[in-house]
Amino acid sequence: MLAGVPGAAGAQPPDAGAAGPLGLGRAATAEEIAALDIDVRPDGAGLPLGGGTVADGARVWDRACRACHGAEGEGGIAAPVVGRDPAARPPTVGNYWPYATTLYDYVYRAMPGNAPGTLTPDEVYGLVAWILNRNDIIDDEAVMNAATLPGVVMPARDRFMPDDRLESDAVR
Repeated sequence: MLAGVPGAAGAQPPDAGAAGPLGLGRAATAEEIAALDIDVRPDGAGLPLGGGTVADGARVWDRACRACHGAEGEGGIAAPVVGRDPAARPPTVGNYWPYATTLYDYVYRAMPGNAPGTLTPDEVYGLVAWILNRNDIIDDEAVMNAATLPGVVMPARDRFMPDDRLESDAVR
């Protein structure tokens, strides 16, 4: 007898407390969902508490980023992050990235490449400050945090079309 297998002789319905149709798995808890809900939107929604300066970012850069992206962000075994020339290839933060907030999102979730997700929010705010400063977007004394980062206007922002489909399933 194959209890719980739909259509099998003598099948019994799966346990009502189980998440899946075969009685496997369980529903995620609110805490588990919150731990994975770390995305940051262009308007800054989702930015965590914390902050960092260009000087803070320089220390983190030397420890976690320099080996791949070069001493000054010029590139190495990984892509460059510094450069404002729109015709330069490959694209960089200074000539292509549309929002400083999504730079935070990318660095927080994907860097460093050999240990993604290991940087603290303060370290990421510092790195973002350092990268923006090296691209002549913010000054040396700027502090990046959830209040200031959404106000940074990136040089390439006007090259992108805003996605206003948040409440629609339409594709255009």
